Amino acid sequence: MSRLLLSLLSAAALAGCAVGPDYHKPDLALTPAFHTPAPVAEPGAGTVRPDVWWRAFGDAELSRVVERAGAQNLDLLQARARLIQSRAAARSAGAALLPVVDATGSAAKLDQSLDGPIGTIGRHLPGFERNVDDYTLGLGASWEIDLFGGLRRGREAARADADASAAQADAVKVAIEADAADAYLQVRAYQARIAVAQRQQQVEQDLVALLTRRLDQGVSAERDLHLAEAALEGVRASIPPLNTGLEAELNRLDVLMGAQPGTWRAELTPTGAVPFPPAFAEAATPGDLLRHRPDVIAAEARIRAADARIGAAISEYYPKLSLSALIGVDSLAASTVFHGDAQQSQLAAGLRWRLFDFGRIDAEVAAARGKEAEALAAYRLSVLKAAEEVENAFTGLGDERARAVALQRQIIALTTARRQAEDAYEGGVSSLVEVRDADRDLLAASDQLVQARAGAARAAVASFRALGGGWSR
Repeated sequence: MSRLLLSLLSAAALAGCAVGPDYHKPDLALTPAFHTPAPVAEPGAGTVRPDVWWRAFGDAELSRVVERAGAQNLDLLQARARLIQSRAAARSAGAALLPVVDATGSAAKLDQSLDGPIGTIGRHLPGFERNVDDYTLGLGASWEIDLFGGLRRGREAARADADASAAQADAVKVAIEADAADAYLQVRAYQARIAVAQRQQQVEQDLVALLTRRLDQGVSAERDLHLAEAALEGVRASIPPLNTGLEAELNRLDVLMGAQPGTWRAELTPTGAVPFPPAFAEAATPGDLLRHRPDVIAAEARIRAADARIGAAISEYYPKLSLSALIGVDSLAASTVFHGDAQQSQLAAGLRWRLFDFGRIDAEVAAARGKEAEALAAYRLSVLKAAEEVENAFTGLGDERARAVALQRQIIALTTARRQAEDAYEGGVSSLVEVRDADRDLLAASDQLVQARAGAARAAVASFRALGGGWSR
């Protein structure tokens, strides 16, 4: 028996290889640069440190909002809890490679029936005891020898799952930080647009009052007054949707920060300017996505897990060897529990081999290979979608910046035209209506400029999110 166990243990020690495929990183043919390059920095713009990119906007309130969301968001807390579960599963899979040792003990008192099968026979035998006490103590150990690496492949899969969970938690954090920044930027944009609309409303009210006086004096047409009143009501009608959007973004921010809607409203209610988007610290490449995008990293880890599970499934073709041992004492009297005669021991080896299962192992291996193919396709798709998001974000950032520059030039021209209209009115060459029309055009362009600047800032946030956010994690 001892020779058999020694042979089995030697075989276990020599079994260094695990069945199934070893993982190889997928080879993706990516271009050396994005089709749409990152826009050049605006004059005076800050540069970005990837792990705290939001600070480069130079807005202290934005930084507070993003960092508060990163610390308190409930979606992120769920992701971290899933990571704890995944790491615990990995430790459990690793423990399966080691022996299990159990301690047992019992004390029993038995009153044997004299009318039962044992009592009926034993009552006629000399020395038969109806009342028996039984005391046992022992240590038992069992160990499945991982001859063909099935357990090791299971451990690899569990560790890869833990890596995927860690990367997914990072992906959630990047998304939460970007969502918080985006919501904050929209809050500032709505506040600025409401302020412009209120100024525009005042301009329209002044124009209606002017035309009403002129109509009473008989120097203005009634039609002009009605058109001005219609324009005033149009401006008034534009304000409620802006208020609705502002309220929705404020509520969204509170939830992102793990708080009931309304909690942080007072802090965000004072109107602030839309911050300018920062510059990129370095030129990003498609290859960076493989290293920095958490969802891409998670997708690759799932391929590793799927590869390992193929090996775990293949290992079922081979025999399973287990060892077990028991040492302890068993006595009918408490006083003799630790006597030498009460000692008992057992050493055993077990073998299990699925010889005929009507294709179940074949099906399990095929399913595992299908999972691996699915994971590989998901990985490739995640890379393509990541590149798509970067291209779209870079395009949006460049176009919104160009739009803002054009609108800024338009506002300069409209400001000059408004001043000239006022000079002409004071010189008696034109009417005050022309001055109010110039005010209206200037305010409409100002509203467009607010939207363009907010669009550029939001596109910058989308760029940081698409590139993977905090690379230091």
